Amino acid sequence: MSSLTTLARPYAKAAFELAMSDSNLVAWDDMLVAVAAVTSDVNLAAWLESPHSTANKAVEIVLEAIGGDVEPRFQGYLGVLADNGRLSLCVEISRLFRELRQAAEKRLEVRVVSATPLQDSQAERMQSALAKRFECEITLSNDVDPDVLGGAIIYAGDQVIDGSIVGRLKRLETSLN
Repeated sequence: MSSLTTLARPYAKAAFELAMSDSNLVAWDDMLVAVAAVTSDVNLAAWLESPHSTANKAVEIVLEAIGGDVEPRFQGYLGVLADNGRLSLCVEISRLFRELRQAAEKRLEVRVVSATPLQDSQAERMQSALAKRFECEITLSNDVDPDVLGGAIIYAGDQVIDGSIVGRLKRLETSLN
């Protein structure tokens, strides 16, 4: 996974810079998501890796699959990806682009894993505290995992805050050793 991220990062940054220069982050995000969905298809992915594929044909097929109506700069961007054999990275590029977009818009998607569903008041307090900590607008989602036992594990961007009982016990065990 990290090698994919390493390969995809410069392409995601380039897409972000192009989208920023066009003041069109939303459209680029949508187009990248569509291309990621298309290029993650098993059959298309296999064809893209085959010696029969060409960069021009790959772009043509991807554009046709997403509806074909894209901005010329985005089409050129896809051409660069295809020329460099990087269309297979579109899922990761799209994910990294979304992170860059959220940072620019001062937004953060946070996933909270808890043993039971969060009550509305708990979610509001947590959202408020996280907004203050990260100084941005928080979009909170809650996943239920009975293995958490108590407390919660918070995934905020590249940070993990483990406030679960199991996490606390592990930290206690580490400090005692």
